[in-house]
Amino acid sequence: MKVIAFYLPQYHPVAENNEWWGPGFTEWTNVAKSRPRYRGHYQPHIPADTGFYDLRCPESRELQATLASNAGIYGFCYYHYWFNGRRLLNQPIDAVLSSGKPTLPFCFCWANESWTRSWDGKSGEVLIKQNHSIEDDKKHIEWLLPVFKDARYIKINGRPLFLIYRTDIIPNISDMLSLWRRRAISSGFPELYVCAVRSNFINASNDELIAFGFDGIVDFQPSVEAFPKRNIAKRGIRYTKIKLNHLLKNKLRMPQLSTIIKISYRKLMNNSIARLRGDKHKIFPCVIPSWDNSPRKQDSIIIQNDDPNEYGLWLDAACDLVQRRYQTDENIVFINAWNEWGEGAHLEPDLRFGNQYLEITKKIISNYNKTQVK
Repeated sequence: MKVIAFYLPQYHPVAENNEWWGPGFTEWTNVAKSRPRYRGHYQPHIPADTGFYDLRCPESRELQATLASNAGIYGFCYYHYWFNGRRLLNQPIDAVLSSGKPTLPFCFCWANESWTRSWDGKSGEVLIKQNHSIEDDKKHIEWLLPVFKDARYIKINGRPLFLIYRTDIIPNISDMLSLWRRRAISSGFPELYVCAVRSNFINASNDELIAFGFDGIVDFQPSVEAFPKRNIAKRGIRYTKIKLNHLLKNKLRMPQLSTIIKISYRKLMNNSIARLRGDKHKIFPCVIPSWDNSPRKQDSIIIQNDDPNEYGLWLDAACDLVQRRYQTDENIVFINAWNEWGEGAHLEPDLRFGNQYLEITKKIISNYNKTQVK
């Protein structure tokens, strides 16, 4: 069983964030200033064992890998930011590649969307544009091939595993995948193993995604498709708030009201697993420990999980599903995430739960890999 955790490399200052958000900005800036929005709301999330780390420090990256490995996590899926040859948030990943440390396996998820000022309500203002072209596709695969040859890079039957987050904004995506596959084969790989991330942005059906040429689909959570149905009264209240905020912002120039959607963790879990059990495609589950993007956004979605054992039930169900369906090399479950502190989705220990999520992760994985987890 290969449990792979998404990993955000945002925790170090870079020139672009200094320019766009202010000197020294990192994800910790949002995390530290967060406050509860209502009675019983768990905020802020404060890190425990790792502290407020800086990913430029090798000691921080090594500690993360040690904590993950001890919990049975197979590897990290690093977010990879490529904008027409320009890379962002790349310093920690470059250090991992050049130093050979940590030794924890890894793969990439290409976060191929334009960056906007969505965090401060100006989503229409583009900070850096993502433009796709065949010329850039060629440059990109040439940069990726040496990374794929790293002994730590996660492979499925010898095929490098690569995820694409926004398949919906890539024109001629089938041509890009064909180009990349041919180039990988000519470089000595049996093929690539490319997965489409099915996020809330994706309108294409699973049939269409597979027809584009993807080998599998990652059922990224939280997914609106798995949200429990909301009653008419609650939908009406939220619609009214949205309309009022539009008036306050654009007409009266006054502070806006906060709109919050609270989702039951248990219901999301049950809906997610039920959807996957009824799907015929090669689809890999994704589990969240919790979710809360209120540190980032005024209009937020909160899926608060007050019992880490609930997460354990979800992880167990996901592992059971892939074990029953797939061959050994495809026994893969994703977790969102290792360190999405600004979205309340982290396996890293915090002051409230300590290392409970890691302990439960180890317990569940050990049931499937009894000879591998110590």
